[in-house]
Formats: sequence, C-alpha cells, structure tokens
Amino acid sequence: QVQLVESGGGLVQTGGSLRLSCAASGRTFATYPMGWFRQAPGKEREFVLEIGSSNVASYADSVKGRFSASRDNSKNTVYLQMNRLRPEDTAVYYCAAGEGWPYWGQGTQVSVSS
Repeated sequence: QVQLVESGGGLVQTGGSLRLSCAASGRTFATYPMGWFRQAPGKEREFVLEIGSSNVASYADSVKGRFSASRDNSKNTVYLQMNRLRPEDTAVYYCAAGEGWPYWGQGTQVSVSS
C-alpha cells in the first residue's frame, strides 16, 4: 500500500509560480511511475505529466514549457514546478503512483487569479 500526500497549493497571480510536492510512503517508491493530474470545477480529471523511475517525464501539451517534474527518491517525494501560471491552470492537483495509477493523494488546490 502506498499513501500520497500533496502540499504546496495556493493562490497565485497570472504569470506566477508554485511548486507542489507529493510525499509517498512505501519502500518501493523509486520503482513507481509517478503522475500529476488535475481537475477543474465542472471538468473531468486530466493528465498533467508523468515521471518515471529514471526521472524522464512526459507532459500534456497544455503545460509543456511551463511545468516541470522531478523526483527525489531518497525523500520519497516528487515535485511539480509550475511557472507562468494561467487562470485555466486553476484546479485541484492530484498526485498518483503506480502502473495504471492505483494510488492517489487527496489533492491540493491551485488557484490562479487574472
């Protein structure tokens, strides 16, 4: 079983930056793919990015060039650096782990004001 806890959300102005963290429990964190997803009000949850065990990431087109991911396996933590934020990035951001994303965090709110 893996437990995930996100942190770092908040309110920021357009063009600002935030860094989200996702702390994971479990001894096999280093082997898991980790993902970030988001869900805006009234919309479906959508994929943001995935970062594999080798720190190679893939991104949704909507965040390419603005968001980046990294992971520190020694701290069982994955990070989401969000730059040049836009109002349309406003959502609850979720961390997920494992093949097929069986594990999810509780989410953290990111709000971008115009």
